[in-house]
Amino acid sequence: MAKNNEYIELPWTMNSSSGDDEAPKDPRTGGEDFTQQFTENDFEATPPAQRVQFILGEDVGDDGTHVSHPLFSEMGMLVKEGDEIEWKETARWIKFEEDVEEGGNRWSKPHVATLSLHSLFELRRLLVNGSVMLDMEAHNLEVMADLVCDQMVSAGTLPPGVKDKVKDALLRRHRHQHEYAKKTRLPIIRSLADMRNQSSSKIEEQSSGHTLGATTPISQTASEPGPPGSNGNSNLSTTGGGGGMGRFLTVPSGKPSNRTLEKKSKSSKNLRPAQNLPVITEDMVKSPSSQSMARPSSGTELSEQQGHKGNTHFMRKIPPGAEASNILVGEVDFLERTLSCFIRLSQAAVMGDLTEVPVPTRFIFILLGPPGSQSNFHEIGRAMATLMSDEIFHEVAYRARKRDHLLSGVDEFLDAVTVLPPGEWDPTIRIEPPAAIPSQEVRKRPPELPKEEVDEEEEEQRLREESGLSRTGRLFGGLINDVKRKAPWYLSDYKDALSMQCVASWIFLYFACLSPIITFGGLLAEATGKHMAAMESLVSGFVCGMGYGFFSGQPLTILGSTGPVLVFESIIYEFCFKMGWDYMTFRFWIGMWVAGICIVLTAIDASALVCYITRFTEENFATLIAFIFIYKAIENVVVIGKNFPVNQGIYDCVCTPPLGSNASVVDYAKYNWDSCASYNGTLVGGDCGTPPTENVFLMSVVLCAGTFIISTILKDFKNALFFPSIVRQYISDFSVLIAIFAMSFFDHFLGVPTQKLEVPNELKPTLDTRGWLIPPFSEKNPWWSPMIAVFPALLGTILIFMDQQITAVIVNRKENKLKKGCGYHLDLFILSILIAICSVMGLPWFVAATVLSINHVNSLKLESECSAPGEKPQFLGVREQRVTHILIFLTIGVSVLLTPLLGHIPMPVLFGVFLYMGVASLKGLQFFDRILIMFMPAKYQPDYMFLRQVPIKRVHLFTIIQLACLIILWLIKSFSQTSILFPLMLVVMIGIRKALDLVFTRRELKILDDIMPEMTKRAAADDLHKLDAENTKFDTSKQLWRGYLTPTETSV
Repeated sequence: MAKNNEYIELPWTMNSSSGDDEAPKDPRTGGEDFTQQFTENDFEATPPAQRVQFILGEDVGDDGTHVSHPLFSEMGMLVKEGDEIEWKETARWIKFEEDVEEGGNRWSKPHVATLSLHSLFELRRLLVNGSVMLDMEAHNLEVMADLVCDQMVSAGTLPPGVKDKVKDALLRRHRHQHEYAKKTRLPIIRSLADMRNQSSSKIEEQSSGHTLGATTPISQTASEPGPPGSNGNSNLSTTGGGGGMGRFLTVPSGKPSNRTLEKKSKSSKNLRPAQNLPVITEDMVKSPSSQSMARPSSGTELSEQQGHKGNTHFMRKIPPGAEASNILVGEVDFLERTLSCFIRLSQAAVMGDLTEVPVPTRFIFILLGPPGSQSNFHEIGRAMATLMSDEIFHEVAYRARKRDHLLSGVDEFLDAVTVLPPGEWDPTIRIEPPAAIPSQEVRKRPPELPKEEVDEEEEEQRLREESGLSRTGRLFGGLINDVKRKAPWYLSDYKDALSMQCVASWIFLYFACLSPIITFGGLLAEATGKHMAAMESLVSGFVCGMGYGFFSGQPLTILGSTGPVLVFESIIYEFCFKMGWDYMTFRFWIGMWVAGICIVLTAIDASALVCYITRFTEENFATLIAFIFIYKAIENVVVIGKNFPVNQGIYDCVCTPPLGSNASVVDYAKYNWDSCASYNGTLVGGDCGTPPTENVFLMSVVLCAGTFIISTILKDFKNALFFPSIVRQYISDFSVLIAIFAMSFFDHFLGVPTQKLEVPNELKPTLDTRGWLIPPFSEKNPWWSPMIAVFPALLGTILIFMDQQITAVIVNRKENKLKKGCGYHLDLFILSILIAICSVMGLPWFVAATVLSINHVNSLKLESECSAPGEKPQFLGVREQRVTHILIFLTIGVSVLLTPLLGHIPMPVLFGVFLYMGVASLKGLQFFDRILIMFMPAKYQPDYMFLRQVPIKRVHLFTIIQLACLIILWLIKSFSQTSILFPLMLVVMIGIRKALDLVFTRRELKILDDIMPEMTKRAAADDLHKLDAENTKFDTSKQLWRGYLTPTETSV
């Protein structure tokens, strides 16, 4: 029992009501009932957040009755329709609020609930002074109504003469919005939207002239004696102490009985009297539907109920295992004063037609009062439902053992709310749900004590070991660890591919890889005297792609041909041509040396050096490759304009009538070049040998731009407002494929002779003088040529190592949330074997292609399925599997058989795909975002985390240095004489990044040059601030625990 029953005037105090007990200081109390060992006075300085954290830290018990479930909240209002009074559904909550729109024929868009602060204070006072019945044993609505009415009568808060009327009101029929939608004529009822928009600053005055004010407690049930000197009242009673609820409220497992309720009524004579109000005696009209059914407590069971069919369509939005919270508010003319009751059932049960969806009800909040307070009751009901949808109060409601626990939850909620000034925003505006909801875990756990300073070197070493980027000290140790890391996931790499998303990714990347391979083959034929061309590139793609797909450590990486490799091949060919050597034989030995050096690098764990490739270097490289894709796509379209100019002069070709025809030349001159023959005409003129090409360039521009625009728009279609989510997702996944087929059909329909994709139709080497196996020795080459091949092999190794590993770093970013680990050493080992095979067969070398790999990852990104209305999808990771990689290059290998089909695809369409891939790969690059910020006024700059932490001038300085390095890389790559040095310049970039330690502080570099995901950065923001506060020794969290400081109750 409480040591002191001091009466506290409410509701404007933020502390819990006195008169009973408070949560104990030590949660490790013995076997006794710890809820009765301490008083409110022992916890006067305890902040609500700490009380809530203690409540949530209690043991829920073995019976599982206090285990929280997802909640569906529904609010119903008592309305009169014709001669019948019924409960009408007006709002519902899963995570966000949905209201019945004005007119009652549709649901509003889900939005963040905005509440008046007054309604929250009024709700708190209702919980203080009203009835609170925890762990009620009731399995249907009639039993619940009987227990509530008996409790109020026994406590004197409800006159016995109106008990049956209150019960009748509670058992009235519940009409839900989906039932109104089935009617042919909408009922004429009072607009509830108007009610909600009315002022809720105070409850309207009742007939006695008194309000639901700050100093007039509302009728409640209680078992503790009131303050000394209070007068009794036979009809209505109240108390200032809301915590003492007798044995019924403080013993969760207790089963109330009539005897228990009679016992409680005896304590009402010492309670403070309430103001007497006149009684309105007009009877209510009885509704024929008041039957409830007892059902098993199952949150997912769907079944028919008598006279009521749940909204099974909306049931798909309800989380599995969910329970219901019902809020019933309304005004009746037989009550003098407001009645409220908060009920938690011991076991959830389906209460007939009480809930829109067939889920069991666990919580019920009842608020009934005299006429004139409907709008304020509506706001209080919304406040209650919003509290129940709050993650913290929701758990407190499940675990509460007494009234004070609920009040602590309300106080903690008030501490966390944000107040918006009334003159600076429009309360009628509906706030869109946020894209990402911040975690509420910090509200559940106590402030963490200062951690011991973590050794950064040890932390970095631990992260390197997790990603396989630390030296093991033994030969092939890194390779062995990669195999051990990836082996348990190997079977799942095939099972995880069972998705239509993988089909879309496969077809998209097939076209994205095929065109560069054929284009690269054409350039390679010019650079190597046709020793290697398109056919060799296709075979190399098949061999390398299949081998890498089956055995690599990171199959999300797409192999392809790169510019530096092309330059390297051209230099070697020119050298052999001048020396008179056999190019393919000399290249064979270079390939063998490259493969051998890569195996040695694998043996000594050289891939551990990848840890020095930071965001500075990798984003420079990725941005450069993306710009090259964009530039080359536009350049190829411009070349078409040069080959097929718009202004070509007069086209000398006219269609003439056949001999013996009565038609004139003018009649046949209207027929085009391609339709003349169908009318038996004859083409006459010097240009009749070729079709007119003045429209080729314009058509190419339309095809390229159309492919890019359609792909971009449809890729974002998953966030559109049209069609069901499954349809939007499919359209988004197949966006590029839809664009390719749409623009190809458009080109075929117009019949303009644009350039088409040319694929070899025979599986044989381009040159008849060579075979598929290269001899290791040749009469043209001297005996020492294999030895000197090691020198160009060293340069080729640097080129391949840097291309491969930088792309692997980009794919393995933390932002991608990969779960199956990295495989840098295994990737390099597999690549060295593939280079050896390609050298033996005389095929081009394939390495990791940056832009293709980025687009492969983007096409396989996973997002959460949105169940609750208004909930935004959250990025979950990437669908890590091998099947798409294997299928891409398997299809490339059989492209020779698909020549008749592929020959109808215009090249400008594929140029549009290149443009799309280049632009799409820029998305998410912090470097590119910082470039755009340089051209934005400060007030329009996005709220990026690095702008919060680093002065804007320092951000611009870092961006300018990085941009200067990008320009240098572009210039070196643009000239054939210097492009061979491009891999070495990437090594120089690492050195430049190291030199930035002298220009920027460690904290600035940690923010601007790390690979931490954005959400992780925000979570670590406070830690970064502490790096600059080394001289500050004031420990706020520790003093908060000691009670010296109180948390901010509201933030404006």
